[in-house]
Amino acid sequence: MAPLSMTVTTKAIVLSTVKYGDTSLILKAFTASDGLKSYMLKGVRATKKGKLKIGLFQPLTQLEMVAVHKNKGKLESIREAKIVHPYKTLHTEIIKNSMVLFLAEILSLTIQEEEKNAALYNYLEYAFNWLDENEDVSNFHLLFLIRLTTFLGFYPDVALKHTPYFDLLEGSFVTQPSLNPVLTGELLDYFRNFLGINFDAISLVKMSKQLRQELLKKVLLYFELHLHGFRMPRSLAILNAVFD
Repeated sequence: MAPLSMTVTTKAIVLSTVKYGDTSLILKAFTASDGLKSYMLKGVRATKKGKLKIGLFQPLTQLEMVAVHKNKGKLESIREAKIVHPYKTLHTEIIKNSMVLFLAEILSLTIQEEEKNAALYNYLEYAFNWLDENEDVSNFHLLFLIRLTTFLGFYPDVALKHTPYFDLLEGSFVTQPSLNPVLTGELLDYFRNFLGINFDAISLVKMSKQLRQELLKKVLLYFELHLHGFRMPRSLAILNAVFD
């Protein structure tokens, strides 16, 4: 018979927190050990003396935690937590911080599995460290989302990459458009530029604010067409306002 609960030491990335009562928080985190987990942080908003400080739980913070997992579909608990990669710029620079809020909301909407996914965890860890350490990040969120589809199971099929349309519903390049939403023209050219590149190359993709916002809308539509229950993130308006 499986144990009722187990103590786990794991790395975790903070996705969101919600206030609970006057003093507590409910934390949603993506853990290296068990995928998506939710935790009750009792009294964390009331005391400055406990082991768990509220400042540990800002969006996308990378933690090492000692947690108790009962794995019964209920809220878990955390005994200890510490930051393993202190960010220098993510929570202090306005453009990066608005990107952090946007990407944390995207991940909250897209990651649903309560199971280990080492490849996805490593990708997120690498991507957020890169974002923290680099200056030219205006295209970061576009490439981040496109590469995220690899781990979510709908990365674009690039077999016909040089044809004039990308069918958003089919997830592939096509020679003739159907009634499905498509990318074509200038937006398609930029979309192609992001396929197969790494973060170090995003500064080479030069595009206007307007085109960047239009392409982002199309990429989010792509997510909506392929992920059940996905909706446009509320933080998109903040991100667009900051880039304006």
